[in-house]
Amino acid sequence: MRRASRSPAAAPFTGWRYGVRMTDLPSGPGDGATAPVPAGDTGFGRVLAWGAWDWGSSAFNAVATTFVFTVYLTGRSFGDPDRLSEYLSWTITAAGIVVLLLAPVLGQRTDTTGHRKLWLGVNTAAVVACLGLMFFVRPAPSYVWLGLALLAIGTVFFEIAGVNYNGMLRQISTPRTIGRVSGLGWGMGYVGGIVLLLIVYLGFIQPETGLFGVTGADGLSVRVSMLVSALWFAVFALPVLFAVPSNRALADLGRPRVGFFRSYAVLARDIARLWRTSRRTVYFLVASAIFRDGLTGVFTFGGVLAAGSFGFSSGEVILFAIAANVVAGIATIAVGTLDDRLGPKPVILASLIGLVVCGTAVFVFHAGGQIVFWTLGLALCLFVGPAQSASRTFLGRLIPPGREGEVYGLYATTGRAATFLAPLAFALFVTAGGRQYWGVLGIVLVLAIGLALMVPVKAPRAQLD
Repeated sequence: MRRASRSPAAAPFTGWRYGVRMTDLPSGPGDGATAPVPAGDTGFGRVLAWGAWDWGSSAFNAVATTFVFTVYLTGRSFGDPDRLSEYLSWTITAAGIVVLLLAPVLGQRTDTTGHRKLWLGVNTAAVVACLGLMFFVRPAPSYVWLGLALLAIGTVFFEIAGVNYNGMLRQISTPRTIGRVSGLGWGMGYVGGIVLLLIVYLGFIQPETGLFGVTGADGLSVRVSMLVSALWFAVFALPVLFAVPSNRALADLGRPRVGFFRSYAVLARDIARLWRTSRRTVYFLVASAIFRDGLTGVFTFGGVLAAGSFGFSSGEVILFAIAANVVAGIATIAVGTLDDRLGPKPVILASLIGLVVCGTAVFVFHAGGQIVFWTLGLALCLFVGPAQSASRTFLGRLIPPGREGEVYGLYATTGRAATFLAPLAFALFVTAGGRQYWGVLGIVLVLAIGLALMVPVKAPRAQLD
């Protein structure tokens, strides 16, 4: 296969787009050779600018939806914690349904219009606005619906922004570097989350009187933390908007621009064609939806297990969370090189096997106490990030140029469709075993099913010459 040009400007204007001859562009990914991948601009500054969005997005992932705002919103100041947890669950479920319906169509439309960067900026700005408005959620029952609405709206815009962001991956990487670039971005997200959590926890939440005289009165410590998070995301989202070009060069591939509702008919046709021409892509979307939910379950229930089954205090849970994210971030960045050398499938399979083995060991040796959880829990974190990053690059190597938004939208949609599996399996095993630590086997089962479905999926090439 011919080597693609490294620079779009080096080729005649009418014959090349991002170093790919227009006649080489397929209408859909095939089961034969991997689709031609355009050679992106791989300058380190541009890659770092792209990864900075992942670093900044930790403001929503770590602070808003995991460790700070949701904990604040389900506290007794807002009402009965059990009822509030129920409201929160239904709110996130509703947001997930909206994402499921919108993600692939909106991704498809950014492909055809060439406005991927514009919509990344718009969606990111909406998330930043939601984070900032969380400052006005005071600790009183009358404010709970405002908090839930901001969380739901922010979730929708965040997931749609992620589709646009993932679609940029091949613009700033080549087939030889896509694994390292994806791993760097994912790793920066882990580490960025820890840095921001340390800032808000040590600067505002933990001290009686924090920075700028902020105290916990009227929920001010948490509310100011949300302002800091909004600023954090806004600042670190800017580099990608200035450094990475739009996808205008790949937008005009002869695909007609249609109205919003007509886009669903186009999407249905494209999915049917995807099934006929590249069933491995469909199989991968199904397998990855299952094992990605298992990966999410590792972090979702890690703190719960640490406190409930292994006797960790609240402070020890936070320390473990920091250590877990640091380990996951470093491992993800380091393993990106193996993704490029061996291909993403071996990385995914090895990571899932490692997770199944370590998760089973946590169950078997649970009586060993905290040392068991520290050792095996951090070992689990070694495999989570690499599996997530390699999953993104596996799909990135299959998508034909100009359809990144649509297929990554399907990636988001299938992921959302499977988000009930790990919580359900965890609950069923706890019920069956009568003890919380039995829930580990539920997560292991989800990971094992994803592993089994992933084994027969034909791998894309690790490199293209």
